[in-house]
Amino acid sequence: MTPSRFAPPSPVARLLGLAGLLPFVAGAAGLAMLPAPGLQAWAGTALVAYGALIASFLGGIHWGLAMQGQPPVNQRLLWGVSPSLLAWMAVLLPLGAGLLLLAVLLLACYAVDRRLYASAGLSGWLGLRLQLTGVAALSCLAGAWLSR
Repeated sequence: MTPSRFAPPSPVARLLGLAGLLPFVAGAAGLAMLPAPGLQAWAGTALVAYGALIASFLGGIHWGLAMQGQPPVNQRLLWGVSPSLLAWMAVLLPLGAGLLLLAVLLLACYAVDRRLYASAGLSGWLGLRLQLTGVAALSCLAGAWLSR
């Protein structure tokens, strides 16, 4: 294992990570509680779009690590672009299917990170990642169920 060059999440990082969950929770809540179908559709679109952005961000972390030469470089590059391509497909699918794909993708991102973060000295971030991934994936699953 590579010695860590990265500090564990600071209180500010934790707070910002939690703040990043607001669009997930608001999107799912909007699908459940907004009174008009047009507003519900807007909430669903906002949820799938934000989920796609976050999945792309999670992949981009691996490009940044690859640029620093963190092994396995080719595996990081390949994985790094995969979430954005899959998230793009999620945006193009019908809402329920897109949100289901995003929930699975967010969980897959966490699974890959559990395997690859250690070699970059990022294991200290996995606890926060698990919490954020859990809420984000559950929000997408709730949105998929609510949009049927």
